[in-house]
Amino acid sequence: MLDRVKTIVCFAIPIIAGMVSQNVMVVIDMAMVGTLGTDALAAVGIASQVNFVSFALLIGLTSGVLTISSRLHGKGNDSETAIPLNSALLISGVIGIPLSIALYNTVPLFFPLLHDDPNVILLGNDYLQVRVLAITAVAMTLSFRGYWSGIKRPKLFMNSLFLMLVCNVVLNYLLIFGNLGFPKMGVTGAGVATSLSLLIGTIYCFYLGFKHSKPAGFFQQLPTKTQLQQIINFSLPQGLQQLFRAIGLTVMFIIIGTLGTDELAVANVLVNVTLVMIIPCIGFGIAAASLVGQALGQDAPEKAKRWGWDTAMIGVLFMCSMSLPMVLFPDLVLSAFVHEQHLVDMARLPLQLISLLLAVDAVGVILLNSLLGAGASKQVLKISFSIQWLVFLPAAWIASHHFGMGLLAIWCLNIAYRAIQAGIFVKIWHQGRWSTIQI
Repeated sequence: MLDRVKTIVCFAIPIIAGMVSQNVMVVIDMAMVGTLGTDALAAVGIASQVNFVSFALLIGLTSGVLTISSRLHGKGNDSETAIPLNSALLISGVIGIPLSIALYNTVPLFFPLLHDDPNVILLGNDYLQVRVLAITAVAMTLSFRGYWSGIKRPKLFMNSLFLMLVCNVVLNYLLIFGNLGFPKMGVTGAGVATSLSLLIGTIYCFYLGFKHSKPAGFFQQLPTKTQLQQIINFSLPQGLQQLFRAIGLTVMFIIIGTLGTDELAVANVLVNVTLVMIIPCIGFGIAAASLVGQALGQDAPEKAKRWGWDTAMIGVLFMCSMSLPMVLFPDLVLSAFVHEQHLVDMARLPLQLISLLLAVDAVGVILLNSLLGAGASKQVLKISFSIQWLVFLPAAWIASHHFGMGLLAIWCLNIAYRAIQAGIFVKIWHQGRWSTIQI
């Protein structure tokens, strides 16, 4: 058992470290933009959610590449493990570039429909236009993440994310506030800094690919039609799941936005703090997905099942220790992002409640990723869509618009929806039908 724990932790730590740096970029944006006022914070919040929606479908490339690469690695076919990465990079460019151009030109048309505060719309529009230009870079870096994780070399992706973090901090300092002679761009500067950081990170990922993965087939030939179809089959369901989740999160922001700009600003902080807190779960989940895929590649379904349970157990213990400070000292965390006391008061209890849920949510997130590693992306899509869109969002709308409830009620419903989803994934993993999926 200790050997398994060591394997999981050693595999997950570089993934977690890399993802922490990735999400710290978002938190740094929030902290720096927060000094510009509530309108700026609200604008970045809703624009960030729309940006997430814009590339959400391409997130599925991560799990598609990971699923196929880990199976090939488990079978010992290491000379072919980069072939699904080639397919994913081609798809990223073919879809991402036209999508960026289209969105850049249409953001001014649809963004004003998302909020009724003119200043929030003005700030958010400029920020979003800059961010959508980096869609291809996002998709490509996520494809590399799936590949490095699938072949158990997550440290390489971690290095690229650390580089992006450093670039983002420096560029934020220069462009948001106009330091060292650079133009003072405010909220737009935060968007430019993040997009440039992503571009630099993508270039570095390609450098690592050519340095380490040419023997595995990296950029040795164009993907065949069959190879492209294979990556699409395993990526599309997860991409749709992420798309519906992202749209659902945006709808939640719109619902909360009708309560007021203060509520929207607080929700933005709560979501981003929660996303940072849940990173270890996602890191453990990606590790589990790779280990499950490799075990199935070795035709060892019981071993794969144990990897899922063991990783979930470690994730729960880890999140219990992580969430305790959030429960005991919420004001200390919130004061880094909001500087008005009434906003801290509004956010305190929701933050404590979501922190108490993190241990339960850890199980759901880790087993969700384990199912993706097994190739059960269609089942994950059906469950995630049904609970979020048929249960949570209608309940949030009814609570706020028919019963006059506020942010706290919506947050409690969000907690309940995550707990239900975790319970369903536990049942599916226990049943074990996912082990029969062929690649």
